[in-house]
Amino acid sequence: MRLLFAVLAVLFAAPAVADSAVPDDVVIRGAIEGYIRPNFRIFADATEALKADVVGLCAAPSPAALTLAQDKFRSTVAAFSRIEFVRLGPLGLADRLERLLFWPDSKGIALKQVQAALAAKDATAAEAGALQKKSVAMQGLGALEYLLFGTGNEDLGSGEGAYRCSYAAAITTLVDGLATTIATEWQDIGPDGPAGHMLDPRPDAQDYRSRTEVLEKLAGTLINGTETIRDQRLKPVIGEGGGKPKPKSALFWRSGMTAPALAANFGGLRDFFVAAKYPEALGTTNSWVASSVMFELDNAVRAATALVDPIDKVVGDPVLFAAFKSLVTVTGSLDSLLGTNLATALGLSVGFSQLDGD
Repeated sequence: MRLLFAVLAVLFAAPAVADSAVPDDVVIRGAIEGYIRPNFRIFADATEALKADVVGLCAAPSPAALTLAQDKFRSTVAAFSRIEFVRLGPLGLADRLERLLFWPDSKGIALKQVQAALAAKDATAAEAGALQKKSVAMQGLGALEYLLFGTGNEDLGSGEGAYRCSYAAAITTLVDGLATTIATEWQDIGPDGPAGHMLDPRPDAQDYRSRTEVLEKLAGTLINGTETIRDQRLKPVIGEGGGKPKPKSALFWRSGMTAPALAANFGGLRDFFVAAKYPEALGTTNSWVASSVMFELDNAVRAATALVDPIDKVVGDPVLFAAFKSLVTVTGSLDSLLGTNLATALGLSVGFSQLDGD
């Protein structure tokens, strides 16, 4: 019992103002150069490989080619899951995030629209330029997952899936083009690029008026990440009020990527936290905040990585389902550590529900 009280005293101690010798621009530059730029580049490389394999599948359909395309989809999802929380800057513009992933989708809009296109063999969905003008629900990773893994996907391994494959190829063209555009914009080292705006904020700027505002929005991306995981990835599967679990409410359940995507979500948050030099910025006085954040994120990555079974089997196994539900507790702890303790220690004003970083 004494040990429990000691742990609680540490976890809920009020942080002091950080005694860090790390300048603000080191935190900002660390986030950009140490995490944002390389990981958006990795995502763009993954989408390029995905497009190539889907186009190859369409040109020479076979079960082996379908397996290659499915594997590249999984790699793309893992890469995307590491950057989707970085909603400030290029990803947050012009519905780009929704075009890459239309989620949450509690009404199954994407499924209905994709199935309708398949039934009608809608030619406008099978050409990238025309598809781009259609509903965002039809053109992202969710729609592509159904084409590659949903009912009838085996047709892609033969000539019978020609239309379905053309539609999938159109999606990969759009996804790759968008991923490449975003990665290129982040690589812009000029004063008018997103990185330049963050490194040199101006009082008359539309996005970042001060260095403090940049730091607050960077911290807000971490809070956004934990909220998204809890509210859009975990709770819909668990069910309300202890009701029946809903495994088909899980993101990427068809491809078996629900848990791997969660592991990538948490791993991305951890690596962003380190790259942005938050442990150094917190200083020795508040080192407990950094160690607590890392402890929670490391545990979350391990727990999600251990869930190797499909999500329907996870929710049907009491031990595995308990591990899945424990991730909700982790996000709650991280909310306090990031939204209260980190912000207080760094002298920032960062609230919850900053889903767009504003």
